[in-house]
Amino acid sequence: MYSYSYPRAALTVDAIVFVRENNVTWVLLIERGREPFANKWALPGGFIDMDETLEQACIRELQEETGLKVEAMQQFRAYDSIDRDPRHRTISVVHSVQLDEKKPVTGSDDASRADWFLISELPALAFDHAQILNDFFSLK
Repeated sequence: MYSYSYPRAALTVDAIVFVRENNVTWVLLIERGREPFANKWALPGGFIDMDETLEQACIRELQEETGLKVEAMQQFRAYDSIDRDPRHRTISVVHSVQLDEKKPVTGSDDASRADWFLISELPALAFDHAQILNDFFSLK
């Protein structure tokens, strides 16, 4: 169906899911089960399918990797640093959703684990996800 004679970037989505309670902020992360960055923590996300919008892809990836189902997300920003993914040229459109409370989550699909972390106590993150979270929460 699609045929291109020139290189093109891959398009991905990443989800910032957070909860604010008692003056602290929690963010949902997944532990990557595959390379690149296997065993590192990251935002839930992945590649879009050809028949879905960016928001639909983000909602799907979030549910596939964490078991968490949300109805809608807000688009935050695109990240397009040339070397952000060691596999190839990848552009990510980041979406967010704030929940009223932490929900149970479990790692599945290509995520070996999922868990909530205090934004002030994040582990080392894969890709440029530390920068994404810093950008997002500096505006909140």
